[in-house]
Amino acid sequence: MRIGVPKEIKTDENRVALTPSGVAALHAHGHEILIERGAGLGSSIDDGAYVAAGARLVDVDAAWGAELVVKVKEPVVPELLLFTYLHLAANEELTRLLVERRVRALGYETIQLDDGALPLLSPMSEVAGRLAVQAGAWCLQATNGGRGILLSGVAGVRPATIVILGAGIAGTSACQVAVGIGAHVSILDVQPAKLRYVHDILGGHVTTVMSNRANVEEEVRDADLVIGTVLIPGAKAPKLLSRALVAGMRPGSALVDVSIDQGGCSETSRPTSHRDPIYVDAGVVHYCVTNMPGAVPHTATYALTNATLSYVLLLADRGFDAAVAGNPALRRGVNTADGAIIHPGVAAAFAPH
Repeated sequence: MRIGVPKEIKTDENRVALTPSGVAALHAHGHEILIERGAGLGSSIDDGAYVAAGARLVDVDAAWGAELVVKVKEPVVPELLLFTYLHLAANEELTRLLVERRVRALGYETIQLDDGALPLLSPMSEVAGRLAVQAGAWCLQATNGGRGILLSGVAGVRPATIVILGAGIAGTSACQVAVGIGAHVSILDVQPAKLRYVHDILGGHVTTVMSNRANVEEEVRDADLVIGTVLIPGAKAPKLLSRALVAGMRPGSALVDVSIDQGGCSETSRPTSHRDPIYVDAGVVHYCVTNMPGAVPHTATYALTNATLSYVLLLADRGFDAAVAGNPALRRGVNTADGAIIHPGVAAAFAPH
């Protein structure tokens, strides 16, 4: 199979969908890999490394003309087999385009194992969760409109209070970093087992709280930094934070909405970019970058390829129909095919109300 890897064109997106080692693995299976020239430069991978691994350097049209296109972020595409992060529930225009052009599109974020785990979302969730604390610390600086608070505090001065919504991969990763810095951290989730896990791995150095409306309001109003990481696979993120609740936070506090690529978990959230990452709404500094891992493309690219390569090989070796039929996790990842929306979460996002 011919596999195309185009250069990402989303603003400040420097990741690439395959590393040279991933190319070598596909080449060993007899596949032809077409890398757009310069696709890896943002991740500190030069064209020569891809050529040495067995790829052929091509222009953008040739990369998009492959039988299977492997990407990082959402595209605007002709008819093809597409494997990338899609986040369609937050993008009706792209969803309708994929349906219209009968694209067989599989979303990294909706590949789901029998136990509910999301193996291709996990590495980027881990990166985004760890970055969220860095981003929040930056937002709280007075030069960025924040309250002028140091997350760790200093001797004789209280540390910041951080509230994390969601105890999945992103939330747990954020929690580990926040506790390590020395902040006072609370994490909320609807699943007691997840909260118990976070409590155990951090030796009790975190406050775990069951997520319900009253508890969310109580925790958020007293927070210096709120990190939203809630996720419903394939569907829009639930709006846990109303505009009134955000307005009730302390002036100059911060909100980092990791859920923004699925629409965001706050009524005040709107997508931003690495080039212009923050804005102030209701007196709160918001950081809502839709591709947070793009800030650390070298780390993110290698972490992503580690997770996606086995599925790319499966699609390349067996083709779409056989691969999807024989692998339930991959089958759950199909978002659109044959001119229809397949994933129930995406379908529900655009169903008439």
